[in-house]
Amino acid sequence: MLHVSLLLGALLIFQVPVSSGFVEESATLTTPSGVIHGTIDLPSGTGPFPVVLMIAGSGPTDRDGNSAMLAGKNNSLKMLAQSLATANIASLRFDKRGIAASAAAGPKEADLRFENYVDDAAAWVEQLRHDKRFSTVTIIGHSEGALIGAIATARMHPNAFISVAGVGRSAGLVLREQMNGKLPAPLFQANEKILRELEAGRTTEDVPPALKSLYRSSVQPYLISWFKYNPSEIVASIKEPILICQGTTDIQVAVEEAEALKKNASAAKLVIIEGMNHVLKSVPADPVKQTSSYTDPALPINAELMKNIIEFVPRAK
Repeated sequence: MLHVSLLLGALLIFQVPVSSGFVEESATLTTPSGVIHGTIDLPSGTGPFPVVLMIAGSGPTDRDGNSAMLAGKNNSLKMLAQSLATANIASLRFDKRGIAASAAAGPKEADLRFENYVDDAAAWVEQLRHDKRFSTVTIIGHSEGALIGAIATARMHPNAFISVAGVGRSAGLVLREQMNGKLPAPLFQANEKILRELEAGRTTEDVPPALKSLYRSSVQPYLISWFKYNPSEIVASIKEPILICQGTTDIQVAVEEAEALKKNASAAKLVIIEGMNHVLKSVPADPVKQTSSYTDPALPINAELMKNIIEFVPRAK
């Protein structure tokens, strides 16, 4: 798959007025491998407005923050976008290539690389910069999207970067920790051997059947391209203002990950949000309530998160 060029044209397909006083627009990013589809939430009134580019997390997560692997929706990113619009901040959120409306732009699994996502984010930034309705551009990355956003920020130099539930260590180290204690000793040893090979930039055929779903040959090139990035090092290289947000009841990403990012980017603002979980909702650590929150669109996103983001987004060049 070819990397996406940075200067790509937008096509606004339709506008839908929303009762709360903003407009939703459909936007597209045309790439050599297909069209990527997104949504712009545009505040009412006269611009130019600051605009936020939202980058969703890992797996089949769409522009609204919903995963195709779950039966219901949480609408976390959609809620974030609409809350920003009511605060006179525009946003653009999109389905990553291969996901939802952008499915046709996805390559074969064996051809996908982490850099493809970064190239797409960079292209969106360039597109937003050329849109006279917007004054400043801020990148918000959620979960895996935080790393994508950090790399795109270091490359494209938007006005600010916000990490929400982003990890501070390489994906290989995080995966290794997640597997610790969850696999029988022989499988854990095999897992470690595979990870060492991938972290060294080498594929391997020595994968036990029990680990094939995670390390199948077609996904190994992507894992290699992902594992080579250290989020803390990337964030440390960013010169623009940085906001790091992390919830205390996030069962997927620990507070220590945000603290690791902050340690390497001393000028960044770190906000630890009491009671916020991974899908940006106010949820206790109770496993039942955590699970239900991932598919509950009626549960609002955390108010403290919104307050910090709204206050942080630069308003003028």
